[in-house]
Amino acid sequence: MAYDKVEIRQSLTIDNIFDLLVEWGGEPEYTDFGILSATICHNVPGEGSRKLYYYSNSTLFKCYTGCDDTFDIFELTIKVMRIQHNKVFDLNDAVRYIAYRFGILSFNYDEGNTLSLEDWSYLEKYDRVKEIAKDAAFKGKVVLKEYDDVILSRLNYTVKILPWLKDNISQEVIEQASIGFYPGADQITIPHFDEDNRFIGLRGRTLCKTEAERFGKYRPVIINQLQYSHPLGMNLYGLNWSKTNIGLLKKALVFESEKSCLQYASYFGFENNISVACCGSNISSYQMEMLMRAGANEVIVGFDRQFQEIGDAEFQHLTQHLQKIYSKYKNYVNISFIFDKHMITGYKSSPTDEGKDKFLKLFNERIYLK
Repeated sequence: MAYDKVEIRQSLTIDNIFDLLVEWGGEPEYTDFGILSATICHNVPGEGSRKLYYYSNSTLFKCYTGCDDTFDIFELTIKVMRIQHNKVFDLNDAVRYIAYRFGILSFNYDEGNTLSLEDWSYLEKYDRVKEIAKDAAFKGKVVLKEYDDVILSRLNYTVKILPWLKDNISQEVIEQASIGFYPGADQITIPHFDEDNRFIGLRGRTLCKTEAERFGKYRPVIINQLQYSHPLGMNLYGLNWSKTNIGLLKKALVFESEKSCLQYASYFGFENNISVACCGSNISSYQMEMLMRAGANEVIVGFDRQFQEIGDAEFQHLTQHLQKIYSKYKNYVNISFIFDKHMITGYKSSPTDEGKDKFLKLFNERIYLK
């Protein structure tokens, strides 16, 4: 079976590309030219810089740090499979992978060619995908790699996390969330669990200003040469704690960062928690599926106030971005937005950063788009 590379590439939407980058740990964001991502083309997730550009007009990638030429989604697939999964993909493997991923059947069949057992198996899978797609918008449950949680017992839990205690996070919540400290890298440690309480990753918030400026505040923790990373877009921080309440109230509150979930739990108690963190400024298709599977009918997006003045360039970018989220998921759930239109919080503040009262005001005045 020979797949039509050009036809498959042209059939992919920018949202398809975005979802792949999310799954591969690129932490992408939409831009005027297309998408900006971390350099997963030559780095593992959590390392490198944000210098991988996807240009929607050409449907090509350009890495501005470690790769020579432009390349397409199939070449990026080959790179990612080698770096993240130690798998050797050729072009046909990559094209087939993308076709499988998005349920695209596009191949050239010459009379006289014989389909292999693998090809027949694929056709059967494709028919099944079409059948399932009639009833489901997304792709089903994904089981991520599980790490040995013995590493958590070796972290320091006696040191008071003063920066977070001063930032509206209670000691009780810090302990319940197993927030620790790793002296070897001067990091506050944040364990990530999947919805079934499996330990799937360990993120660190560096307290070193130089490291934060160079690599970012949050990175996967590396201990004994093992990096405890996971694809952030394939999980929701805190869902293991909040999924029962989400199912009861039919509402889910999505923040950008883990800290916001911990602040929310400090204000209202773990027993009343409906919050999760997408660990970025985007909600992936799979994350939305997880919320729907938990029982959410309304998803409340509570992203940071990423603008300084009403109407400025950042304001325009943020409102367009939220509109994209609404357009993408409005047919599946009700979507509302916590949006600080009166600017009662500081620049780049989360809705929970400045206390319970301000959060409740923002929550009660949330915006419903039509």
